[in-house]
Amino acid sequence: MSQSLSTRQLGPFTVASIGLGCMNLSHAYGVPPSEEVANQILEEAFELGVTHFDSAALYGLGTNETLLSKQFLKRHRQQITLISKGGVGPADGKRVIDSRPESLRRDIEGSLKRLQTDVIDLYYLHRWDKKVPIEDAIGTLGDFVKEGKVRAIGMSEISAKTLRKGHATHPIAALQTEYSMWTRNPEIALLKTCRELGISFVAFSPVARGFFSQTSLNITEFPEKDIRRGMPRFFAENFSKNLNYYEALKQISVEENCTLAQLALAWLLHQGSDITVIPGTSRLDHLRENIAADHVKLSAPTLEKISQVLDNVPVYGNRYNEVSQAEVDTEQFPVS
Repeated sequence: MSQSLSTRQLGPFTVASIGLGCMNLSHAYGVPPSEEVANQILEEAFELGVTHFDSAALYGLGTNETLLSKQFLKRHRQQITLISKGGVGPADGKRVIDSRPESLRRDIEGSLKRLQTDVIDLYYLHRWDKKVPIEDAIGTLGDFVKEGKVRAIGMSEISAKTLRKGHATHPIAALQTEYSMWTRNPEIALLKTCRELGISFVAFSPVARGFFSQTSLNITEFPEKDIRRGMPRFFAENFSKNLNYYEALKQISVEENCTLAQLALAWLLHQGSDITVIPGTSRLDHLRENIAADHVKLSAPTLEKISQVLDNVPVYGNRYNEVSQAEVDTEQFPVS
């Protein structure tokens, strides 16, 4: 590893402030890169100082974990914090949310096999199947710790109330949910609860699913399978209004001599030393841009300028459509 980033705690692990969300390497936004390019991104991230790599059984219906194991983990397994998730996984080639103990066991065994490792450092309940008591789901993940299959457990996309219930069943090392300058739902209760309980906070989609790219997105060019096509904030009638938000924040990034994505990441890192971010990308130039955000320092006046935009310029549209929203258990701000 040729460079270093500032470090923070992720549960029991000391990691770089900026990790790599690996989903983009297999599906979700645009067209996934080739396996060759994906491996270049993984290797470059490691060389630039990234130490935690976030995958899931769901990503590419298992192919993302396989991608990591083919070359990257063979070289660097002992030098990184390996993260994956269960509870939403590839069952018979389909996306299924299922928190039953027997299903979680299927998921962990599948992930260990695909990752070709004996233990996963941090393992999240990716989504909570609300038909299953959270105590049963977290109790099963706790059993994985006792059995040596995982070192620590986390929860994803859940409310403060559910987090407390889970933590009372087995210590939760980390909470992962969407948090960015245009998705601030964790500020309702989750951040406070994490700090009260000593749980690390991981922000996914920190650059707003590409919305905070240096060049404004062209939503008409999204491929057919791009998941943003089903997200209301990217619907044409909302997206055109949200460009006001984009332009107001981009102006601040110009004043700060950084890109808008770097401003977005730096803003999150300034929200607390207990927060780590996991931007994803399928491009090497964006990877380098994101990691360089670790060195962007925002003054109090600049943070106040950002707050003025965040508090006074509305964001239009929910972050998920009705079907996807029903799958998560999070506190919701009213829609502007």
